[in-house]
Amino acid sequence: MADVTTTGAGAQTADAPPSVSTDPHHARRWFILGIIGLAQLMIVLDVTIVNIALPDAQKALGFSNGDRQWIVTAYSLAFGSLLLLFGRVSDVIGRRAMFLIGLVGFAAASALGGAAPNFEILVLARALQGVAGAMLAPAALSLLSTTFTEAKERATAFAVFGGIAGSGAAIGMLLGGVLTEFLNWRWTLFVNVGISVIAIAGAAVLIPRHARSADRPSLDIPGTVLVSAGLFGIVYGFANAESHPWSAPGTWGFLAAGVVLLVAFTFWQTRSKSPLLPLRVILERNRGGSYLAMFLTGIGMFGVFLFLNYYLQEILKYSPVMTGVAFLPMVAALMITATISTTQLYPRIGAKILVFVGMLLAGGGMVWLTGISLNSSYVSNILGPIVLVGIGMGAIFAPAMNAATSGVEAHDAGVASAMVNTAQQIGGSIGTALLNSLAATALTNYLVGKNAGSPVVQANAAIHSYVVAFWWAAAIFGVGAFICGLILKSGKPDPADPDAAPAIHA
Repeated sequence: MADVTTTGAGAQTADAPPSVSTDPHHARRWFILGIIGLAQLMIVLDVTIVNIALPDAQKALGFSNGDRQWIVTAYSLAFGSLLLLFGRVSDVIGRRAMFLIGLVGFAAASALGGAAPNFEILVLARALQGVAGAMLAPAALSLLSTTFTEAKERATAFAVFGGIAGSGAAIGMLLGGVLTEFLNWRWTLFVNVGISVIAIAGAAVLIPRHARSADRPSLDIPGTVLVSAGLFGIVYGFANAESHPWSAPGTWGFLAAGVVLLVAFTFWQTRSKSPLLPLRVILERNRGGSYLAMFLTGIGMFGVFLFLNYYLQEILKYSPVMTGVAFLPMVAALMITATISTTQLYPRIGAKILVFVGMLLAGGGMVWLTGISLNSSYVSNILGPIVLVGIGMGAIFAPAMNAATSGVEAHDAGVASAMVNTAQQIGGSIGTALLNSLAATALTNYLVGKNAGSPVVQANAAIHSYVVAFWWAAAIFGVGAFICGLILKSGKPDPADPDAAPAIHA
């Protein structure tokens, strides 16, 4: 059922049943945060949890190296292209309903993938996981935004949520390594069934039902088709660039089509009576700047997750489990910084300084990582940089999420939340393809005129390609600091400003 609009803590529409709770400050809100956080963790860790298991899955199901990328791409294609659609649908049918549907769908898709007898079923299951993730992600964030409206509580809730969003990929690598090494690759998918069951039970009991709102938006069908097709083209085009040259029609053709469709979508939103993504949502400076911060961070963060993972496993010969453990200090730094940034600093100075400094720190960490070599040690050459990157991302994620969902009316909460996830997901897809392409070119150029058959030369070529990727990631963070610093508003959030105050709509 859809949610009721409230005008203050405890207020509700006259026709709401007496038994229906509409107070977002009810006593169960912290338990609700736990359920929402569990669902968010499942979504973000699934981006990487399967990656470490791919070699074992490939041996079991007998698919080629060329096919391997589709296990990852099928998820990102469905997830990235459908987020805005399901963000708006959650505004129409209700966030609680969409959250539960997404959880059930994710459990079913994960069970199908874990039991997959062949490559085709596994790809189908990953695509269905992406669809369910696109249902869950905006519903989870909008539930968080509308459950926590008091400033201090909201800051704490977003610190937890932002920490999960930023560290989930690293946690996925650790969990994927443990499950693959001690059980088998299928458990990287089956584990979601257990998580989903717990979350479904908790959501059904804890998240209150709400009466229907009188101002529910209608679904913008032309806008839905345009933006879904446009995002699909962008994600597919960049994904295709990982295995095909940029000059291939399957790469630039999809990218060009995606851009054209998104331009057409933007034009249509100015004409539609019930736009899928009202431009008022993204044109407010703090929200627009926060979406851009999430997008650029999504691109840059893959430099550390992807290429440091390669370096640790292929050059330093870490096991999958040890690779995951190696990322834990970054996760800890991210969680601590996210908490401090959102609970102590954001209410005093706002998102602008935090995002600016966070991007500079993350970029500095990437520059520090360019010093890796064949003989690097974890303590001397890796620990410091990844902690610095973790501090930087913690200063970005939670404040940006908070600012991106503040001051949003109830009927726009789902799509505003979807934009946060869309920005991060599209950024991640672009980052994976772009940095992979740049690294591959650097590796090829390094081998020119050298003995390519020498293991030492090959290892140095790989390290060179990782360093190039780190430099590019650092540059992206640097550009992001400059642009977001210009866009985001200065000063602490002003409760009197309707564009800055937290939404108080359930």
